[in-house]
Amino acid sequence: MRPARSIGLVLLALALAAGPLAAQEWSAEQQEVWNTVQAYWDLAMQRDVAASMATIHPAYTGWSYGSDFPDDYASTEKWFKYNLEKYAWVLFELKPVAITVVDDIAVVHYFYTGMYTDLKKEEDESAQGRWTDILKKEGDKWLLIADHGGSTKDD
Repeated sequence: MRPARSIGLVLLALALAAGPLAAQEWSAEQQEVWNTVQAYWDLAMQRDVAASMATIHPAYTGWSYGSDFPDDYASTEKWFKYNLEKYAWVLFELKPVAITVVDDIAVVHYFYTGMYTDLKKEEDESAQGRWTDILKKEGDKWLLIADHGGSTKDD
């Protein structure tokens, strides 16, 4: 019963935090950045590797919890392909905590929670964690140039 209780507590905490987060007013530029974050999560849910990679800057580096070293663009593409063949998001929810935009750079801190299916086991599993995404605007498009975070679930 421990995992179910832990999931319940996390979901309750996120629900309680959602009020103040939702009440925060975002500028048009912050909302544009947040829409970009939601869009690349939607692409991952659709399991579209090419479209997902198009949202990432070629100079990207990212460091997930549990990884010994940061990943670059090429490594991230390999892991996307691997993970999207093995897992499928069923449902996710994103909760922004802070969005800072300075010139053509944006920093976004947020929580995520959701359910995904292990396609081999055909079982749903829960996921929750936090990310800090750094985006760079090129032309009229925000691209992910760096990130850090990942699952905070007790395994």
